[in-house]
Order: sequence, then structure tokens, then C-alpha cells
Amino acid sequence: MTFDEIVGEARIMAILRGLPPTETVSLASRLWDAGVTVLEIPLARPHGLDALRDVAAAAAERGLIVGAGTVVTPDQARAAAEAGARYTVAPGLDLTVLAASLHAGLPHLPGVGTASEVGLAVAAGCRWLKAFPAGALGPGWISAVRGPFPDVRFVATGGLAVSDVPAFLDAGAAVVALGSALADPDQRAQLTDVL
Repeated sequence: MTFDEIVGEARIMAILRGLPPTETVSLASRLWDAGVTVLEIPLARPHGLDALRDVAAAAAERGLIVGAGTVVTPDQARAAAEAGARYTVAPGLDLTVLAASLHAGLPHLPGVGTASEVGLAVAAGCRWLKAFPAGALGPGWISAVRGPFPDVRFVATGGLAVSDVPAFLDAGAAVVALGSALADPDQRAQLTDVL
């Protein structure tokens, strides 16, 4: 499976972090019902692996998939695969994590914040990259870096609100990832405006 297949026509990725497994599955279900089908469960928080396992099982019942986020070690990549993740996401570019994810059969989305990191990731075979932290980088970073790297597909991630989505999509991001914004019921209600 490739990120082109994982993302499809989606423009929003949901990052469900820091909730107990039951609450994570409940929020995932509400997001799926609203039309958000690309979900990431970070492993860095307590219960992250358990939440991933439970959401992956719930996703499979719907014919959907889920990814593991904040994967920063090869061991985490292997654990994510065992828990049912179908892709991995990292805050930075670590070639050992990329290799471990690919070896486990999982496409990997590494984080980048400079043109040099983009170049290294492209040289390593990555076409989809996570622009992180997008809130600090800004939409202009996406449009500027796409100049020399027009084939790269960026997922803008980090510190973004639902209201930021249009600017990042207009700047050339393929997808905008929302995390803490999803804890706000008002912002969740606005999701239908940007889907």
C-alpha cells in the first residue's frame, strides 16, 4: 500500500493523542462518521499502543485503516505493525525508522522542516512527507519548498486549527493534519466545511 492509496482524495488527517483506548475508539468513530478516514494514533503517550490496537480493530470492521504516529525508533515501528497499524508517521527524518517501517511492510511518513531534510527524504525514496511543525513553518514554507520539489506531497502537521486548513491547502499541502484542534467540539463541528 502507498500513501497515494492511503490518502486517496482526503484532505484532512486526524491525530488522536493522549486519550484512553475506549475514548480514542469513540472519537475515531465520530470522525469516520463525519467523513475523516485518515487517522493517526501517536505512540508517545500513555496507552498509545493499546489505543492503536483498539482503533485498528475498529477500523478493520469498517474496511478502513489507521496509522501509528510519533514513531521514533525501529522497535516502535515493529510494535506498530504488530498492533495493526498500516503506516507510520514520525516527527523527523530517521533513516533507521524508515527502514524498519518498510521492512515491517508499512509506508512511512517522515517529518521534515528544511529543504535539506526534504532532499534527504526524497533520496531515500519518500514522496510523501510531513511538514512539521507546520504552524511555525507557515503556508509559505510549503509553497516555497514545492518549487524545487514539485513531486513531493506534504502533510502539514503541528499546531494547526481547522481555520488554518484552507491556507495550507492553497499553498500546496496535499493534506492537513489536525490533532489538539479535534479536542475542541466547536472545531470538530467546523470539519464539514473543509472536508
